[in-house]
Amino acid sequence: MTTGTANPDDVLAEAARRRTFAVISHPDAGKSTLTEALALHASAIGQAGAVHGKSGRRGVTSDWMDMERSRGISITSSVLRFEYGGTLLNLLDTPGHADFSEDTYRVLAAVDGAIMLLDSAKGLEAQTLKLFDVCRHRRIPVITFVNKWDRPGREPLELLDEVEQRIGLRPAPLNWPVGVAGDFRGLVARGDGSYTRFHRAPGGATRAVAEHVPADRAAAEEGDAWTAATEELALLDEIGAVLDMDAFAAGTCTPVLFGAALPNFGVEALLETVCRLAPAPGPRADERGTDRPVGAPFAGQVFKVQAGMDRAHRDRLAFVRVCSGRFERGMSLTHAATGRPMGTKHAQTVFGRDRSTLDTAYPGDVIGLPNAAGVKVGDTLYDRRPVTFPPIPAFAPEHFMVAHVKDNGRAKQFRRGIDQLDNEGVVQVLRSDLRGDGAPVLAAVGPLQFEVVTARMEDEFGAPVTLNRLDYTTARLTDAASAPVLDAQRGVEVLTRVLDGALVAVFPDKWRVRAIERDKPDLTLTPMLAAGTPD
Repeated sequence: MTTGTANPDDVLAEAARRRTFAVISHPDAGKSTLTEALALHASAIGQAGAVHGKSGRRGVTSDWMDMERSRGISITSSVLRFEYGGTLLNLLDTPGHADFSEDTYRVLAAVDGAIMLLDSAKGLEAQTLKLFDVCRHRRIPVITFVNKWDRPGREPLELLDEVEQRIGLRPAPLNWPVGVAGDFRGLVARGDGSYTRFHRAPGGATRAVAEHVPADRAAAEEGDAWTAATEELALLDEIGAVLDMDAFAAGTCTPVLFGAALPNFGVEALLETVCRLAPAPGPRADERGTDRPVGAPFAGQVFKVQAGMDRAHRDRLAFVRVCSGRFERGMSLTHAATGRPMGTKHAQTVFGRDRSTLDTAYPGDVIGLPNAAGVKVGDTLYDRRPVTFPPIPAFAPEHFMVAHVKDNGRAKQFRRGIDQLDNEGVVQVLRSDLRGDGAPVLAAVGPLQFEVVTARMEDEFGAPVTLNRLDYTTARLTDAASAPVLDAQRGVEVLTRVLDGALVAVFPDKWRVRAIERDKPDLTLTPMLAAGTPD
């Protein structure tokens, strides 16, 4: 089955009502909690969960791995698809911890917009800065949400000034808090001056009660907090802190909203802002720099491969972002990397770890393809009109371990598990003739990735492993001519990256690299993309 003749006007109309976005933040800023609150307000779930399942609340939908639930951190990205007010939202939840920034980078290759989440007490933090750099590099418009206003924090004007001074984004508040951080009374909408007061639902697991209060009554009841808020609003008007949509689209201006995700204060206003302001899917440039129109025949890019989501089936799911055209379940697609046809009769839509059959999809949507053989992160799938989208680059690893199976009788399961984790991008797998297939080198951006490997190799593949650290911290890409010379240098090893066959030279430190570059300038030593700092 093929797509037939999908009406381009229908494709454009469906694309226009979609918003595909991610939430970026520093760990512990409340990203998973906000993700859950957005789904709650869109009625996609009946009750919001909490990280660790605190206070009797269930765990968050987007954190489905056992390790995520026990550690209270997002380890792997997930997809939440839901509808709100006629807009179809594809929310790609991302890991917040710096050790998993490579997974976040892959997800940001699949979105059209982002919510930058700030802790009201901490403001811009290290991982937020790195992830914003990725957004700026990819020209992704950013909406800012200042979270945890129900807890003690900094002055709102101070936070706005930090955003402008540190990352060059001109903030344009769309609402303003009444009451200092830790004494949150409600929000004033700048557009019409309306005031909304919030009342916490028991446990915060359901929607907060929003009470709309007239300005004269609010002034009488809120007292000094109202006076301070109106004075600050007047100052914002004086300095011209208003939203410029062209600047927002260009990534130089950010709409700002305030709230508290855990008790669900201000979340609905954020959801409405995403629907109203976040960009719909648009044309995507192929590897030659030519835009693929949204209304062109189907094309999509794999941005994630994940196994272990369904314990009953133990299958492998490829996540494909639809870039153009209409997808129909059962159509035959072409895998651009190999030219081979690929069936789609088992296509699925994903909500956390839950799946259901997906019959049609449009630009901005995410398709799950079970057991898509030979497909890896960055690959392009298309129908009729050939296209290849630019690859999603791998980060430069900084930590290296040699893996060995504990029980030689589980060698087959060991090889299958290592290959699977490599295809998913959990770690980069490097091999050499000297070490052999039984001792692959695992390369990672952060050490927590190795904990994921250890846990999954035992739990999913029944092949417990031991990992031994190697004294390398720096990697460079090289070529076949340079490899023998580099291999002969003290403290240097050249390995082959299994996923793409690239030759990777590893060094004990950057000074060793510089010394070799100085002494042997003809060798090929190409820097790899540094984590969170796109070139």
